[in-house]
Order: sequence, then C-alpha cells, then structure tokens
Amino acid sequence: MNNEEQKIEKELKQVEKEVKSDEKKIRGLRLSLRAILALVLLVLALGGGIGAYLYLSNESVYIENSTIEAPEIDLAPTASGVLENMYVNAGDTVSANEVVARVGDELIQTKIAGIVTKADATIGQQYNAGQTVVAMIDPTALRVVGQIDENKGLDRIAVGQYAVFTADAFGSQKFTGVVDEVSPEAQSSDVVFQISDAREEQVFDVKVRFDTTQYPELKNGMSAKMWVYSK
Repeated sequence: MNNEEQKIEKELKQVEKEVKSDEKKIRGLRLSLRAILALVLLVLALGGGIGAYLYLSNESVYIENSTIEAPEIDLAPTASGVLENMYVNAGDTVSANEVVARVGDELIQTKIAGIVTKADATIGQQYNAGQTVVAMIDPTALRVVGQIDENKGLDRIAVGQYAVFTADAFGSQKFTGVVDEVSPEAQSSDVVFQISDAREEQVFDVKVRFDTTQYPELKNGMSAKMWVYSK
C-alpha cells in the first residue's frame, strides 16, 4: 500500500470516527428531548404554570382545614321596634344604600354593595337596637382562611408568600393567591385532655387573598385546601 492509499485509508477512518461520534450525540439529544417532553407532560398534568411551580418547589406548608369566606356585615336598627317589612332574600345581590328592611319607622339600609347571606326574620318579630336583621358580605373581600396548628409549619408562613389552593366543589382545579394575614393570636382548639400534663394545641388563622374577578365561581362558605410556599 503506497502512501496515497494509506492517506486515504486514514481519512476514511477519521470520517468513520466522526460519524460514530455524531451518532452518539444524536442519541444523547434524543434522550434529552424525551426527558424534556416527559417534564413538559408532567407540568401540563399538574396544571401548567402552577404545576411547574409545585413540581420545582417542595418548600410548602399544607393546610387542610380551610374555608373560602368574607367578613359578615350585620345590618341592625338603632332603636328597638317591630319588623314591618323585609325587602330582600338570602342570596340577593344588593347595591350600596339600598333599603333591605323596615323596623318600626326605621329603614335598614346597606352601606356598600354585596350579597345577602341571611334574611330569614319573621314579619312582626320584635328587634332590639343593634340586633341583626339582615346579614351580608362584600364578595370582593373573599379570602381563603386556613387553620393551622402552631407546630405544623406556622413558623414558615409569612405575609406575601405565594399560595395555591383547591376548592372541594371543583375537585383538583387549582387557584392561586397570596398570604394576606397571619393571625397575631391563637384560637383555642376544642380538644379535651385526659391527662394533667398535656398542653392544648394552639391554632392560628392564615388568610390568603385572591383575585375575585378571576375566580367568580368561588363562593362564600366553600371548603378548601391550601399550600403555602415559603420559597
């Protein structure tokens, strides 16, 4: 074999080596693409952007005992009297300054717009000054309120943290919000202890604010579960 043939054979071997190297890279790329596709499918299964966050973050505090609620607004007479008229029913939407009832000569009016939650009084019933005749809520004030034991991650929760929650009425559908308030004092639990040295577990409220215009399907009183992310 002359020099020219040896040169050609050497070049062929080099080309073969490069081809094998490229094939190896292509196989690696295919594996990478498969891994990326699997991750994308997992993210989609978890619910898009929210799922990605949940998948990438494991620094969460789970609060099972949660409820969607808004502060109740009580409407009452300033003087004692008999209920003469009731103009609304539970579930009605009312506007600001709307007359909802009449006790004696006094017209009971709303101060803000909202939804009536209680209006089941009987005509002719006697009411004292300050006694609730109609109750309502401001739907824009809805929050997810969770109750958490002090030793179940309360120290990892702070105002401004990202939260994800589900409502029992909508299965696994996920909603997002931000921690709006952590109660400064505990609510006593109903646990009855049988031994003298047991300490009562302290329970705290965690409130999560969400965009009520984005989730109009969420209603006052719905049961929920939430996850608060500390990172």
